[in-house]
Amino acid sequence: MSAQTTSALPKIFKTRAFAFAAGFALSVLAVLPFSQAKAQDLVVKYDQSQLIRLPRPVAEIIIGNPTIAEVTVQANNLLVVTGKTFGITNVIALDAERNIIQDQRVMVVRDENKVVSLMKGGKRESYNCAPQCNPALVIGDDKDFFDNVAKLGERKMKFTEGADHSAQNGQ
Repeated sequence: MSAQTTSALPKIFKTRAFAFAAGFALSVLAVLPFSQAKAQDLVVKYDQSQLIRLPRPVAEIIIGNPTIAEVTVQANNLLVVTGKTFGITNVIALDAERNIIQDQRVMVVRDENKVVSLMKGGKRESYNCAPQCNPALVIGDDKDFFDNVAKLGERKMKFTEGADHSAQNGQ
């Protein structure tokens, strides 16, 4: 073999090896989106619920951060996801054999529709205006305003429970 042929041989191997590696990498990348596909993020508004319908019955639910979202099972394959506070978490649904049915990312966001934020200096107060404006419990509001609204809500619940209790006792 001549020196020219010998020096050309490694170039061919390098070129073919590179072409093979590049082709293999592209074929793997083309398949990845399909094999790694996940459900789109579920966006749940603060203090509201969304439904997730599963393809088969669920046996167990795992919630990444239960302070952000609460999940309950309805009718074996229907999940009710309620936004508890702002943030991002995930919900994993398992079947009886502990196979993953769905791994769903959940984003809890503020409902900007019909919510008015009143800024008093650096302090925020939130109101739900549908159709009249009433104070709303929204995390991040001024502490005194938030505490006052929470106390009023507790008083309302006690009043309602007391009314139900007296009605059950025939009073």
